[in-house]
Amino acid sequence: MMKALLNSFVYAFNGLVYAFKTQLNFKIHCVAALLIVALGWWVGLSNTEWPLIVIAIGLVIVAELFNTGIEVLVDLVSPQQHPKAGAVKDIAAAAVLISAIIALAIALFIFVPKFV
Repeated sequence: MMKALLNSFVYAFNGLVYAFKTQLNFKIHCVAALLIVALGWWVGLSNTEWPLIVIAIGLVIVAELFNTGIEVLVDLVSPQQHPKAGAVKDIAAAAVLISAIIALAIALFIFVPKFV
């Protein structure tokens, strides 16, 4: 039982590595997350601002991971071009876009007043 639990963490880590190695957008989101965390430390975010930033970053990273998983699955089950396969990929990408817009809005609400 303990081995199965440990394996589940290994599999999850493998998923992160796969996404980082194969997905440019995942890398971009990771770099953006690091920059936002650094900026947060630099401006001295409060104890109420940090959770909002962490949730925003997490939202985007999780959306990007789901998007990657969906793309891999669609490519597996539909290796040839198909309009519905394309729609599935586009919808998953739209979820990442919406999560990124939400994260940007949160970041603007938190960081802009610190520079104005």
